[in-house]
Amino acid sequence: MLTVFILSLLTLIFYISKKQFNKTVWFGITAYIATIFIGVLTTNFNNEKYHTNHYLNHLTQENKVEQSITFRIKEVLKPGKYHDKYVVDLLKIDHQNLTGKTLLNIQKDSTISKLQVDDILMTTEALSELPPPLNPNQFNYKAYLKKQYIYHQIFSENNSLFYLSKDTHTLDGYASTVRNNIYNTLKTHHFKPDELSIINALILGQRQEISKAVYSNYINAGAVHILAVSGLHVGILLLILSAFLKPIEHFKHGKYLKVLLLLLLLWSYAFLAGASASIIRASTMFSIVAIGMHLKRPTNIYNTLAISIFFILLFKPLFLFDIGFQLSYLAVIAIVSIQPLLYKLWKPKLWLLDKIWQAFTVTIAAQFGVIPISLFYFHQFPGLFWLSNIVVIPLLGVILTSGIIVIILAVLNVLPQFLADCYGNVISLMNTFFAWIANQKQFIIRDISFNLLYVLASYFIIIALVRFYKNRNHTALKLLLIAVISLQIISIYTKFESHKDAFIVFHKTRNTVIGKKHNKTFEVFHNLDTLSNYKSIKTYVVGNFISHITEDTLQSIHAYKSRTILLIDSLGLYNIKSLRPDYILLRNSPRINLDRVIDSLHPDKIIADGSNYKSYIARWEATCQKRKLPFHQTSKKGAFILKD
Repeated sequence: MLTVFILSLLTLIFYISKKQFNKTVWFGITAYIATIFIGVLTTNFNNEKYHTNHYLNHLTQENKVEQSITFRIKEVLKPGKYHDKYVVDLLKIDHQNLTGKTLLNIQKDSTISKLQVDDILMTTEALSELPPPLNPNQFNYKAYLKKQYIYHQIFSENNSLFYLSKDTHTLDGYASTVRNNIYNTLKTHHFKPDELSIINALILGQRQEISKAVYSNYINAGAVHILAVSGLHVGILLLILSAFLKPIEHFKHGKYLKVLLLLLLLWSYAFLAGASASIIRASTMFSIVAIGMHLKRPTNIYNTLAISIFFILLFKPLFLFDIGFQLSYLAVIAIVSIQPLLYKLWKPKLWLLDKIWQAFTVTIAAQFGVIPISLFYFHQFPGLFWLSNIVVIPLLGVILTSGIIVIILAVLNVLPQFLADCYGNVISLMNTFFAWIANQKQFIIRDISFNLLYVLASYFIIIALVRFYKNRNHTALKLLLIAVISLQIISIYTKFESHKDAFIVFHKTRNTVIGKKHNKTFEVFHNLDTLSNYKSIKTYVVGNFISHITEDTLQSIHAYKSRTILLIDSLGLYNIKSLRPDYILLRNSPRINLDRVIDSLHPDKIIADGSNYKSYIARWEATCQKRKLPFHQTSKKGAFILKD
């Protein structure tokens, strides 16, 4: 009701302000407030767990364990190391019709074909909680899935699943069927696996089959964005469709029919390609462009972007937190605002040189938009990104157009094998080129520490620099100086925070890893074969601006500030005279009587890391509960951390 009142007030102020000669700020203030209320309303409305028939509102501890779950496959995800992964829509729990999404993990079995979208199955496996990150600065997969309204997961084997239906029922199912048919048709033309996976990603937006090595090459070459169907792909498709449908304009009301067909075909392709955040963004933006082209009105790109953002977030508010969504819009905004300034720096007279310069300035401008947030998420910078984009982006239109033609001919069963071989060779050549760039390791800057404050300061400086370049006046200079001072303040604050000390017992299955942080030095004690393969140390070092790492073997006693940590390993030795440890770390499943240890040493807390048997941990936890002594299990609570 409050939102309706604010919108009514906004409408009233709008009509009043139209008649006023001197404009006031009240319309703008009311518009901002209305936008906030609309955002809150749409976020809550789209949050499925607030719906009365969502499974979370009917889930009890009893039916969480013993239940039959009926579900429909919604999306096929990239397989993990041990499981095939799917997003499923719940249909029933026991005999109650419920809704909601969950993650399905099925143990890999090469003898059984994978599930398809819209397959309906039943299982008696229990819903389980999504695990939180167990080590500091680790990717929070639980929070990521929560933004997609996924709160639980199911682990199952194929023999625990019961098929109920394999019929297609939804739009996603029909799109998946078409994609699979195209994919299977292309396979008959003897494309290599890496070629076929790239074609599937470039044209159909499906990246599940791309090998880890090929995907890493595209990332390290700074060209991974071409594998996500986005604005570039949809823009090229719009030009192709507009040219193809141009004859319709000669008929009566042909222009109206043409724009309707353009919108229908654009959105059909969007759903066929998986309807990801980048595809929805691009389709929305180019739908507005298509309508503007039909009305023959000049379109302001910033207004077009704003309208597309508004409508996308109106229906999918949590797209705001999607990395692809953020990168797409930041790149487009940077291109339209910065590229014209860069292009004016030099005016080549030769046509080819002019096109190369234009592609180069587009690439540089896009990097201004995405570098800060890319450093925040990925902590690396591909130094040869400009070479990748200069070579491939001008050719991408030809590659996409040829790919669409190849797919159409293949579906019609009239694709000549020599044409398929030629296109496959082009894709292989592109893969080889990116592999070569990715192997130039000296140009890839890795492990860059970059936090959210630096992201905000970086964009502030970029905006201030662009404004100062456009308007070289005192106001623009003041803004630039404020941006520089802001960056200095953030640097000082970050340096102060990074100098704080910490003692950490990491969670590592079958091993013990302990870290001591002092200023920007990190000392690691472990029993691993090599520390380089343990990613949690790397993410912690990068996330905390650590510049120096040392290694050592595990010790029986560790001291941190005024506190003492005693390690009891498989030997079970702890009788150390005159020692009263503050914490006891149990590792490698020591056969001890924990009651006797507590009576002897009187610790403040017991810690059990990932090197212990689960049965031992359960027994120790029960003992601590009985003794009312704090117990920290790293496999449940995550790493044990002591700070200043």
